[in-house]
Amino acid sequence: MITIINYGVGNINAFVNIYKKYNIPVKIASQISDLDLVDKLILPGVGSFDYAMQKLNDSGMRERLDELVLRDKKKVLGICVGMQLMGLSSEEGCLNGLGWIDGVVKKMDVKNISHRSKLPHMGWNDIEPIIDHDLFKSFKNKEPFYFLHTYYFQVQKQENCYATTEYGNNFTSVIGLENIFGIQCHPEKSHHAGEIFLKNFAEL
Repeated sequence: MITIINYGVGNINAFVNIYKKYNIPVKIASQISDLDLVDKLILPGVGSFDYAMQKLNDSGMRERLDELVLRDKKKVLGICVGMQLMGLSSEEGCLNGLGWIDGVVKKMDVKNISHRSKLPHMGWNDIEPIIDHDLFKSFKNKEPFYFLHTYYFQVQKQENCYATTEYGNNFTSVIGLENIFGIQCHPEKSHHAGEIFLKNFAEL
């Protein structure tokens, strides 16, 4: 069962539709009572760091999520800003993050970006896995995903970087630590590659 955290930030129905397409059981959690009998979690996110973090703090689910992820070791996948919330902090705001993975969120450096519209990083770009992991099952060396972001997750330990993407410089686009995973792009908008990634997460 995939449980999607609905804290008022993110396109919940897009994930539901993909999992229903593959006949994978899915439910939405909008309050703490919805977090009973959890198997795997998806933490979506769009918008600014502080806005999303405050919405999660106000949802009443924050403490229970910490228990499920850190104590019970339930697998969780952060999407876009949902991934960034897993870090310690962000240059975009002043609130503390969840602190599930050691790292900070930084603004992308525009110096080496040749595109006329430098930020946000928007559109299709390749994700290149740098480790062998079942999240990337059936992937080629690189797969195209849809991105829309200005900030990226800078991991403190290289072992937490699972894949990179090039935009001026290489940045970490997939993170991982034991049962905790995150992806900077929007797999729910990334057609076949995104659907396979979400399916792979469900099968971990």
